[in-house]
Amino acid sequence: MKRSQILIVVAAIALVAVLFFLPKVVVNNEDKDNLAGNQTTAAVPEGHSEDDGHDHGAEEGAAAEAHRTATPEQLMALTTARAKYNKATDEQSRSRVAVELAEAYANAAKYDSAGYYYEIAAKARGGEKSFKRAGDAYYEAFTFAATQERASELGQKARSMYEQVLKNNPSDHDAKTNVAMTYIATSNPMQGITMLREVLASDPNHQKALFNLGILSIQSNQYDKAVGHFQKLVSVNPEHVEGTFYLAVALAETGQTEEAKALFNKVKSMSTDPALNSSVDEYLARL
Repeated sequence: MKRSQILIVVAAIALVAVLFFLPKVVVNNEDKDNLAGNQTTAAVPEGHSEDDGHDHGAEEGAAAEAHRTATPEQLMALTTARAKYNKATDEQSRSRVAVELAEAYANAAKYDSAGYYYEIAAKARGGEKSFKRAGDAYYEAFTFAATQERASELGQKARSMYEQVLKNNPSDHDAKTNVAMTYIATSNPMQGITMLREVLASDPNHQKALFNLGILSIQSNQYDKAVGHFQKLVSVNPEHVEGTFYLAVALAETGQTEEAKALFNKVKSMSTDPALNSSVDEYLARL
């Protein structure tokens, strides 16, 4: 590929990675002064999102397009669940309602808040499933973080929850894969890559680990390695749309143009997402 084409391809990769690999919505910190002055709700930690009807964390570009505001129904569910939580007087009922409140936050795509209340319930109840639920919510918020600082904070919260899961169930590869990806955003990314390799050593067909290693290979311009990871992924799951797309990208970057074209056309037959199909069309026009 010519240098100008490569630059366009790299830009397209960055755009699609934003749309499909990282942010789906943005969860931002709430102003501490406003939280401290709010006497009608329970005490809220720094970084916890309150649903006040404001478009939290709207960003320019793809992140803004991906962000979705809570609907009136979701806001009502949040208000109802939060009122029940504030009225709960004993720990057992409070932890039970915390799950309900967390679910309401998750449904409204406010995953940092969902993680906070799932964590309250997990610490009160214990159990692998409870901590996994809290870890998943924090991890989801981590993938939506608008800043490196916020990603670090949420990644640490996710790891602390997943550690409780892996302590009892070291073979939970989904939890371990998520922990690995939180390390990618730290000063020690190799720890995350090592963990992903450990997952694949134990389960060579683990789709999330294959996908993430493929993405990391593309981001580091190791396209030959990316081809290997995504070929394995689509052999395990031929219907993996994003895996098929990124395999086509990696093939294009390694000069395997005809194979890339065939896969890009396959993606168009598999996907109804206009953003992804638009990226496919741009690639095909330049190959």
